[in-house]
Amino acid sequence: MFGMVRPCRHRLGERLRTQWMAHLCGLCLALRKDHGQFARIVTNYDGLLISVLTEAQLAGAVRETGAWRRTAGPCPLRGMRTASVARGEGARLAAAVSLVLASAKVRDHVADGDGLLARRPVASAARRVAASWGRAGARGGSAVGFDTDVLVDAVDRQLGIEALAGPGTALLTVTEPTESATAAAFAHTAILAARPGNAAPLAEAGRLFGRLAHLLDAVEDRDADAAAGAWNPLTATGTPLTEARRLADDAVHGIRLALREVEFEEGRLAHRLLVHELPVAVDRAFGTASCATHGSHGAHGTGPYAPPGTPGAPQPPEPPHRRRGLIEGCAVFLALGCTCQLCCGEYEDPWTGERKQGGCDGCDCSGCCECGSCCDGCCCDGCGGCNC
Repeated sequence: MFGMVRPCRHRLGERLRTQWMAHLCGLCLALRKDHGQFARIVTNYDGLLISVLTEAQLAGAVRETGAWRRTAGPCPLRGMRTASVARGEGARLAAAVSLVLASAKVRDHVADGDGLLARRPVASAARRVAASWGRAGARGGSAVGFDTDVLVDAVDRQLGIEALAGPGTALLTVTEPTESATAAAFAHTAILAARPGNAAPLAEAGRLFGRLAHLLDAVEDRDADAAAGAWNPLTATGTPLTEARRLADDAVHGIRLALREVEFEEGRLAHRLLVHELPVAVDRAFGTASCATHGSHGAHGTGPYAPPGTPGAPQPPEPPHRRRGLIEGCAVFLALGCTCQLCCGEYEDPWTGERKQGGCDGCDCSGCCECGSCCDGCCCDGCGGCNC
């Protein structure tokens, strides 16, 4: 799973986590229903924001009809449990946008010759997949009244801008196509929810979200791109990390201001993800994140000599584990795939036996707060409201 908005359950709380998972599963199932099993590979944390924003603007009476939720059957990633998941036009728009942008990402990697894509047969297959996703995304967008040509145009302009960019090129010139694409997608959620007055502020929030996504991707990939000789916007334009951080922080602030102009019926999850989680994503990308519930010096004030079992205290070393061979480990891995442990729980590594956290359970809990406490001037879910 990928995306920059990756909240942990400590920050979301049970109610918001349930809603978040409903949108994540809804996006995944919309991809499967409209575009086939393989399309589910493009499910990502950022794409579900489209579904979240659409539902947040709907009147309570509409949400309560049940048209925007359904009970999904058992799934291996939920431990073979059923669940209430998001459905409707918001999930379908999220699926269409995810497909088109994933298509663009594959095309970009093929153009750069990244990894195995430098090999002609692999690159040829990747191009066919990208073309298929692009067509499927266009069909899905058309079904909900969204013209994905704006996304395709942004992708085409992106490739041209990158080809011409060099030292002295403004970094925001490079991020503009991504900004335009996400602005259009965010604004269309207002149309789906019959809230045309929200389109302008949501377009602004989307524009800044696209800028932030591009910036953080560039920061996280900078060293790897340098080692591989791949194109990177920061390196190509000669932009220092200090300037990238300033632009990222400005984008986060701008998103917060834009969202204040949006009329939500139930916007708590959207607010949590776009106002509270984005600063965490920035800290994580720039290596300044700290963990409030893990590590030797967290928000609880624990140190290296805290009693065992105290949150943040060093734990005694684990006893050595029996290592499995390749085939045996693969068999265990497949068995774990039939539970939700690889995704959301704690499990033993199939080969080494070491204890590990699931992919969406890795907590980087900077800013975590419990019921009754506040963070960043805004009360968290469970504290009786929010004053941001």
